[in-house]
Amino acid sequence: MSRLPSGLATHTRDLALLIARVGAGVVFVAHGWQKFRTNGLDATARGFEQMGVPAPSLSAYYAAGAELLAGTALILGLLTSVAGLLLVLDMAGAFLFVHMSNGVFVAEGGWELVVVLGLLALTLAAVGPGRYSLDRVLTRAPGERATLSV
Repeated sequence: MSRLPSGLATHTRDLALLIARVGAGVVFVAHGWQKFRTNGLDATARGFEQMGVPAPSLSAYYAAGAELLAGTALILGLLTSVAGLLLVLDMAGAFLFVHMSNGVFVAEGGWELVVVLGLLALTLAAVGPGRYSLDRVLTRAPGERATLSV
């Protein structure tokens, strides 16, 4: 098995992180927008109450806010570790209070989507956003050029 040259390997890793961040961020933003605007926070809170989610109004605001704001932060690669952890908490709540008892498959209300999204958010929180992110631009060393080259 051949290994990639280190510059190409780094570029490939950073590109993979960018794609993962943007993909996950779009899914989170879509779900947050659905809670906030499409359904509305009051209807989301009522739905949470019917599902037995504790503090349904607070939970609805947290879920919608975390998914919209932290999802956007993932897309941008901004405060990625914080955003990832906020989304892990969101998905842990969805798992524990809504999906865990429904089995694995999402078609039956199961937990597969929330677990995959939560694990991806955890991975991004732990590994970071990669080179192609606002976090990288904001934390580069003085005098270091911001480049997107290999």
